[in-house]
Amino acid sequence: MSTSENPVSSNFIRQIVAADLASNKHNGKVATRFPPEPNGYLHIGHAKSICLNFTIALENGGTCNLRFDDTNPEKESVEFMEAIERDVHWLGFQWAGKYHASDYFEQLYQYAVQLIKSGDAYVDSLSAEQIRQYRGTLTEPGKESPDRNRSIEENLDLFQRMRAGEFADGQYVLRAKIDMASPNINMRDPTIYRIRRVHHQRTAHEWCIYPMYDYTHCISDAIEGITHSLCTLEFEDHRPLYDWVLDKLQTPCHPQQIEFARLQLEYAVMSKRKLNQLVTEKHVGGWDDPRMPTIAGLRRAGYTPSSIRDFCERIGVTKKDSWIKMGVLENSIREDLNEHAPRRMAVLKPLRVVIDNYADDAVEEYDIANHPQKPEMGTRKVPFGKVVYIEQDDFAEVPPPKFKRLVPGGEVRLRGSYVIKCEEVIKDEAGNIVELRCSYDPNTLGKNPEGRKVKGVIHWVSSAHSIPAEVRLYDRLFKVPNPDAEAHFLDALNPNSLEILTGCRVEASLNSAEPESRYQFERTGYFCVDSVDSTAEKLVFNRTVTLRDTWAK
Repeated sequence: MSTSENPVSSNFIRQIVAADLASNKHNGKVATRFPPEPNGYLHIGHAKSICLNFTIALENGGTCNLRFDDTNPEKESVEFMEAIERDVHWLGFQWAGKYHASDYFEQLYQYAVQLIKSGDAYVDSLSAEQIRQYRGTLTEPGKESPDRNRSIEENLDLFQRMRAGEFADGQYVLRAKIDMASPNINMRDPTIYRIRRVHHQRTAHEWCIYPMYDYTHCISDAIEGITHSLCTLEFEDHRPLYDWVLDKLQTPCHPQQIEFARLQLEYAVMSKRKLNQLVTEKHVGGWDDPRMPTIAGLRRAGYTPSSIRDFCERIGVTKKDSWIKMGVLENSIREDLNEHAPRRMAVLKPLRVVIDNYADDAVEEYDIANHPQKPEMGTRKVPFGKVVYIEQDDFAEVPPPKFKRLVPGGEVRLRGSYVIKCEEVIKDEAGNIVELRCSYDPNTLGKNPEGRKVKGVIHWVSSAHSIPAEVRLYDRLFKVPNPDAEAHFLDALNPNSLEILTGCRVEASLNSAEPESRYQFERTGYFCVDSVDSTAEKLVFNRTVTLRDTWAK
C-alpha cells in the first residue's frame, strides 16, 4: 500500500529511525513488528500501532512482521487470530512474515536453561500471593525468596521436571534473579515461566509450562531481527527487563524498544476485558457491532481503511498521554465520504404525498448527479410518479420559526423535480397525519416558478419505484467522555445508542447495493450497507456518521 494518499507528519519515532539509519546503527535496516495477543478483536488503539509499525517500515524500505503473542492460551483463540489477520489486511497492510510466540517455545525454553546455568534464574516454590508479598512496595524493597539460592543443578532438575509435567499448576515458577531491592519493581526477580495445564490452540498439550510476556517478547524480537520494537508507554518501566534478558543471553540481535502514548478516545473503552464484557453480556451485538471501537465494528459501521489511517496520522505519535475527541475520528470518515460517497435519496420516516393534478399512470425519469461536485461519478435514473414519500419532519402543520419546508398552503421543491403545494392534510381517527394531498406546478421542472420564491428543497422517493429498507441509526455507545471514570463503566452506556427504523424507503438505484458500499443519504447522513444482515430481499443500512457534528448539542 502506498502511504502517499495520507498526509505524513514528523514525530519523534520517525526522527529516531532517521538518525539510526544515518548512523548505520542497525546495519542500515529497519524491521518492525505488530505483536497482538489473540484474546479479542483489535480496536482503534491497535490501529494506531498497526499504522505506526507498518508505515515506519514502508517509509524506510524495511519490513514489518505480524506476530501473535500466544503465551496465555486460556484467553486466546483461532477466531481472534483470524479476525486480527482480516483487520490488518483490510487496513491496507501486508506483513513480511507471520509468526507466533509459540513458534519459539523450544528456543525460549533453552534460553531459560541458559539463564539457569549462568546463575541468572531459579525455580521458586513461593505461591503467587507470597511472591506479591515478598516483592515489596514502591517505597520499600522486596525480600529474597528462600529458594533464591538453590544450586544450579537443583534448578535445572526442577525446571526439567516442570516441563515434564511432574508438578501441579502453581507449585513452582521460574524467576529471573536480578535485584529484589531495585527501585523498579519489574526488576525484582520477575516470573518468567509458570505451570499451566491448558490446551493451546497451536501446540495442543505439548507444553504445560508457558513463558511470561516480558521474557517472551524481547527474545521473539531478537529471533526475528527486529530493529525497532515500538510499544505503548505502559511498557516503559519494563524496558530495563527487556534489555536485561537480551544482555544476559547475548543474543546476536538486540532490538531497541521505543515507547509512545497509547490512544485514549473519548466515549469509548479500550480495555479488551471490558470490550469482552460488553459482548458476552450482550450489551452489544458482537465484536463487530458498529458501536464498538473495534476495527471490525468501525468497518461494519462504514468506516474506510483510508479514514482510519488518516485519523491515526492526524492524532500523531507523542510521549505524553492525552485524550482524543471522538469528533476527530468522526471528521476523518466524514471528510472521506463527503469526497467519495455517491449521493442517494432515502426517506427514513415516510409521509405519503399524493399529487392530485399529476396523471395517474404517468412516470418521469430524471438524471440526477451521483455527486454534485464530481461529474466524473456520473448520474443515475430517479423515477417520479403521482405518489411520493417525504420525511415526516419535512412537513409541519404548525411550523416553528424559520421553517423552510412544507406547510399547509405552502410550497416546496422536490429535489431535482417540481415545486409542489400542500392543499389538504389527511388524518386518521387518532388525529395522526397519514397523507398530504398536493398539487404540482408543471412549469417548475429545472426552473423557478414565475412571480414567487420557493425557499425550501426536500428529498423524496417515488412510492411505486422505491424499495423498502431497514435503517439502523447508531450513535456513541457511552453518554460520558470517560466511561472508565465511572464507578461501573456499564452505568455510562448510552440508552439511545441504537434506533432501528423499519418501513424506510430508498430510491430504486440502491436495489443492487453491495455489502459495505457507502452512500450519503441526502440531508440525512452517511450510511453503509450492513455486511451481516442485509440481503437482496431485505436491505439494511447502518448510519456511519451524521452530516455534521451535532452530538454535543
